Amino acid sequence: MTRQERANLVAKRLAKLYPQTPIPLDHVDAFTLLVAVVLSAQCTDKKVNEITPALFAEAGTPQKMAAMKESRVLELIRQLGLAPQKSKALVGLGKMLMEKHGGKVPGNFEDLEELPGVGHKTASVVMAQSFGVPAFPVDTHIHRLAKRWKLSVGKSVEQVERDLKKVFPESAWNQLHLRIIFYGREHCTARGCDGKTCGICAELTVR
Repeated sequence: MTRQERANLVAKRLAKLYPQTPIPLDHVDAFTLLVAVVLSAQCTDKKVNEITPALFAEAGTPQKMAAMKESRVLELIRQLGLAPQKSKALVGLGKMLMEKHGGKVPGNFEDLEELPGVGHKTASVVMAQSFGVPAFPVDTHIHRLAKRWKLSVGKSVEQVERDLKKVFPESAWNQLHLRIIFYGREHCTARGCDGKTCGICAELTVR
């Protein structure tokens, strides 16, 4: 099979498995999604969703976050990995949104990636899910499955993102990145599949 044929098969199987693609991080707007994605680094979405209700009750807007003390944010998110760095980033993020963007989350990559704690992946999630801009955020699941499915040989996140964007239509990116994540969590896990065991891996191996 060519790489494109493999991608077409993957897209078809995932669309059937996951016709709906709910965002796994609980949020109510672009700001709360941005905060949740920042918090999700090296943490499970489930754990982030347990922490954010209390955080959003006190700092659910850029204005309120900007006024928070880092020590208080740290108290609220202490159970998460990298909590000290994240608490500093969130307060700084709130302040920058107030000072440079009128208290609103900017809808472009350049401004998002200038915010404290926000890298390209985080910006991509926000652009895709809050603003509907086609993006393909690559996390550990997507990186692993792209290699297993021979859709990319890229060792860097940037290369994997470029490779996937070439074989999947732009109109499908926002749903596909979530579908691949769901599949990687439920079926093609790091230790639960050897690249031949799960449904899609088995089908690709046979063909």
